[in-house]
Amino acid sequence: MTDNSDMIDFVRARLAEEEQIAQAAGGDSWRCLTGVPGEIHDRTGAIAFSLRNLGFDQHIALQDPARTRRRIETSRVLLNEYAEVADKDADRPEHDFSSGRAVGLGFAVRQMAAEHAGHPDYRAKWLPRFIH
Repeated sequence: MTDNSDMIDFVRARLAEEEQIAQAAGGDSWRCLTGVPGEIHDRTGAIAFSLRNLGFDQHIALQDPARTRRRIETSRVLLNEYAEVADKDADRPEHDFSSGRAVGLGFAVRQMAAEHAGHPDYRAKWLPRFIH
């Protein structure tokens, strides 16, 4: 059995940071209107900002605050499911359902943590494990 509460706390903190940034950006949906390349519009139709380089507009519009907040909520559901069984996430798990669930969810949470591998609090021991 292992204690992965530090990894869970790390991912929760990164999600909270992302949520604050999305809130500060207005929390709204963004979109690119047909026929006006380079412009990113907010929910009212106003131009939130304008970029004219390499399709950045489409990428930025896809990362709108509302979508980010939805992704954060779904990530929290997964994280909470993992927290319930994290103590069973082990290199050599038992051969039962909850141990298998813990290892599977643990793999997903480790991937979530790895998105922030450049963060000073990230720990190499959280790297995803590959079990055959």
